[in-house]
Amino acid sequence: MATPLISVVDDDHSVRESLARLIRSVGFGVQVFGSAEEFLSASHGRQADCLILDVRMPGMNGLELQRELSASNCDLPVIFITAHGSDEQARTRALGAGAVDYLLKPLREEEVLKAIDAALRSK
Repeated sequence: MATPLISVVDDDHSVRESLARLIRSVGFGVQVFGSAEEFLSASHGRQADCLILDVRMPGMNGLELQRELSASNCDLPVIFITAHGSDEQARTRALGAGAVDYLLKPLREEEVLKAIDAALRSK
């Protein structure tokens, strides 16, 4: 089996880098993007096996990107991350639209790895 490739989309540089380090530490490939638009414009973005996606970002937000991917028949498993745990409406919409998980920042490594495993098994 090929090495899984995980895409991370978050406007916070430190979150992108810490997730990239964690993902690499377990032997997976990783690509990071600072915005939903950057992810969409990358020709290799949709080749990922899993997408870790921030809910709130400037420009297109995570829920809009999830909708865009779904509309284009892209079945990329999505794990949402957010610092806004009180936004139950966003959580309900994300999970209702098929997200694998919805994690709250600050992220716990074991929680992220468990969600990635579930996403990879869902493909």
